[in-house]
Amino acid sequence: MDAQNDVNRGEFRWTVSGFSRLTARKLYSDAFTVSGCKWRILVFPKGNNTDHLSLYLDVADAVTLPYGWTRNANFSLSLIDQINSVRHVRKETEHNFTTTESDWGFPSFIPLTELRRHTLGYLANDSLVIKAEVCVFTVTPPVIIQPAGPTDKFDSYFTGLEVLIHAAETNGVSEGSSSCHQDGALTAELPSLEEIDKAKHSLKECLSDLFKLNMKDRLSEALVTLSLAKTGISLEQQIAIKTFQANFNDFTSDFLTFEQDNAEFELRKLQRDERFSAMKKSQETHILYKQLMDNLAKEEEEHKRKMEEVKSRREKLLSDWEILLVESEEAKSGYKDEQKKVVEAEEKKRVAEERMSRSTTAWSNLKAQFC
Repeated sequence: MDAQNDVNRGEFRWTVSGFSRLTARKLYSDAFTVSGCKWRILVFPKGNNTDHLSLYLDVADAVTLPYGWTRNANFSLSLIDQINSVRHVRKETEHNFTTTESDWGFPSFIPLTELRRHTLGYLANDSLVIKAEVCVFTVTPPVIIQPAGPTDKFDSYFTGLEVLIHAAETNGVSEGSSSCHQDGALTAELPSLEEIDKAKHSLKECLSDLFKLNMKDRLSEALVTLSLAKTGISLEQQIAIKTFQANFNDFTSDFLTFEQDNAEFELRKLQRDERFSAMKKSQETHILYKQLMDNLAKEEEEHKRKMEEVKSRREKLLSDWEILLVESEEAKSGYKDEQKKVVEAEEKKRVAEERMSRSTTAWSNLKAQFC
């Protein structure tokens, strides 16, 4: 990934522990910053409507960014093999992140069957290690560092604390550095009659609705199988298959382009209607705000003499906030310490259970000999 300077480039490594015990449909990593932009990794442990591990890069603060924001970035996501240090799965792409597409990635990153294969080290000690490498090209509007206000440090601190709590609740633990793809060659063999019948059935389903999930891949597989068949299909069917295969990409592209353009049209209409409703609501709120501002001006005149009291209460609130910050930091530090102790205690318990099992077996053998 090329960048103008190092500040536009960064990487982040995330360890997801207790993978087999995860129940959440998706997990987010802690946020990390590249070129002033906050990012995080999104993983679907059981796949996003597929039998593959699904990985994405997500804009961590998308909901708080100003209207019309964009972030153009090149990024890669890697699944690290923890046994073979020179082997891992890495996929790279470029995307323009927007409000409607605030995350982007790979639904079919690696088959779940391959992920769980014991001969590979992707799932060592029931943990995944995922690495993100991000190179930011353009950011709209530019990231501007504003002078800190009296409450900014509290907002910043408690945002980080919220992420930590979320990670603890979802069992996702983050830590806070080349690419080897292994391709297997497939030998073409004549399909069996059962495979031919299955391919025919699959072909019928695909032709009835190409827009269903993975239909293009299924259609391609069925055509390949039937093109190799020597029995079970007529000469006319063979000719039709070869004709379709010769123009496969054009035919399927026409279907899928229409579906995508139609979906985009419906989406644009929906977004336009949503913007119009938001515009009307903003106008109504604007009128309400004007009324409130007028009332506030009158109230301000009546309460000028109480400003000193208000100032004192404000200082007291900030003082209490400082205390809360200290207490929260102590709680966070204590949580991390206790988390380490839980891991150590769990390991001791496991060892003790193994010893207990061994002792129980020996005791039972002894009793069997003398009782």
